[in-house]
Amino acid sequence: MSRIEGEFSYHVPGAGKECKTWYIVFGDLSSGRRPLVALHGGPGAVHTYLIPMSGLTTAHGIPLILYDQLGNGNSTHLPEKIGDTSFWTTDLFLDQLDALLKHFNIQDNYDLLGHSWGGMLASAHASLRQPTGLKHLVIVSSPADMKLWVEAANKLREMLPVDVKATLKKHEDAGTTHEKEYTEAVEVFYKRHLCLIDPLPSWMAETMQWLEKDPTVYGTMNGPSEFHITGSLKDWSIISDLHKITAPTLLINGLHDEAQDSVMYPFFKNIPKVKWVTFQNSSHTCHFEEPDKFVAVTSGFLRDQVHVVGR
Repeated sequence: MSRIEGEFSYHVPGAGKECKTWYIVFGDLSSGRRPLVALHGGPGAVHTYLIPMSGLTTAHGIPLILYDQLGNGNSTHLPEKIGDTSFWTTDLFLDQLDALLKHFNIQDNYDLLGHSWGGMLASAHASLRQPTGLKHLVIVSSPADMKLWVEAANKLREMLPVDVKATLKKHEDAGTTHEKEYTEAVEVFYKRHLCLIDPLPSWMAETMQWLEKDPTVYGTMNGPSEFHITGSLKDWSIISDLHKITAPTLLINGLHDEAQDSVMYPFFKNIPKVKWVTFQNSSHTCHFEEPDKFVAVTSGFLRDQVHVVGR
């Protein structure tokens, strides 16, 4: 399987410097097969943990484009913008996605997959920008509304050991969420609902390391953890615009996912043509917790629209 890495420059208003998007392409974009662009989570994570999705390329010849969103990984970092909620916006990342599609000249014919925050971004792209070239949309383990996300996360948090819950509350109340004791308590939640594989696969470990090295985007838009949302996304919702999505859509989450059914349901209720699959042995990272099933379900959807429910 061929793979090509590269980068391109594009103008970002307010950045104060030239910005670059780094990407990696698995497979052959000239093969005649429709390419799949995958959006990583965070916000502020990196592409690395999505590399196992290249199984779609290996098994079915689907060209896959991964890239690092602005602010982390191999793309341009802007640590001087930490805390600047007027800069780190959903539109900023939608514009970066548009620039990527134009760079590869695929804006008239492409599929899009978003994982976690990437699914939020993908749903905004599909509903708010209504691109005519988007043929299939895949939303994996994503909330349609951040208040629903926090509600679901708090229910899962209540199931943690008593001492872990006490540690989390102590540091959140004191504003000391940067301390190691808090981080270690958060990891107990992550091992139950972010990734069930222990130790973490190298792809996921590298992603977490990037978040630690540059927390600019995650800290500004999300906050200290998956369930303590203090950033600019805390009131984000796309529910009122979901009916505008015209592309057939596949929803995926895991039974043990922090993206519980309650956070995914608005997608299912409001997107006109939609299918939903829950992986029974997965949490938030089903693409490497159940990789064969992920490849089979996703590739089948991208090839066939017959099974999509029309409303």
